[in-house]
Amino acid sequence: MNAARGETAVLLGGERRRACLTLGALAEIETGLGVDGLAAVAERMKTLSAKDLMVVLTAVLCGGGESAPDVAGVDPREAAVAVAQAFAAAAA
Repeated sequence: MNAARGETAVLLGGERRRACLTLGALAEIETGLGVDGLAAVAERMKTLSAKDLMVVLTAVLCGGGESAPDVAGVDPREAAVAVAQAFAAAAA
């Protein structure tokens, strides 16, 4: 993991994976959530649906280097923790 880049290790289904909130991931999140701008993303993150959570998780896993992450079957609690870790690592 490259902490200087904002990468973090997340545990999903017993598998260690890399997540990173990149500019590309932010753009994917905006598009996936149907919002425009970081303020709108922040507001939408307060009330994510399960589908929205998977959009965000997919984006941060892509930011971590996965080309087509499979998030089907990921426990929602693990997904929420992974997303929170990715955002925290980006802010550090």
